[in-house]
Amino acid sequence: MKVILLQDVPGSGKKNQIISVSDGYARNFLFPKKLAMEATPAAVREVERRNEQERAKELARRQEAEALAAKLKGKVIRLQAKCGEKGRLYGSITGQEIADALNAQHGVQMDKRKIELAEPIRSVGETEVTVSLYAGVKALMTVSVTPL
Repeated sequence: MKVILLQDVPGSGKKNQIISVSDGYARNFLFPKKLAMEATPAAVREVERRNEQERAKELARRQEAEALAAKLKGKVIRLQAKCGEKGRLYGSITGQEIADALNAQHGVQMDKRKIELAEPIRSVGETEVTVSLYAGVKALMTVSVTPL
């Protein structure tokens, strides 16, 4: 029997996937627990339509992220911090400070967790940071720290 999964079912498949299962498994387990519905031609068309809409939304989000990555690529984020002799900072520059500066200087709202720092910035100078915008879409930016 062909069924359309309404939720992810471990060992069987993912949501909106059309799979073949035994009649007993469908009638005794999947249908009573509302995990699946019978794959009628109308239901299959509806699922394919929904999947197509989801793919279109995914493509739009990806293109938006790639456009933002192209806009941000090579931009410089300028920060000032207190430092001691030899350019060593008191404390460090965090992802949150970089996110706030990115918003103030370039008008881009960014979650601090999407800013990838190899290690905390603890000295004056320029440092490369990677900003993850979407799955597989990243932008490389420069953070320039100057003494206050």
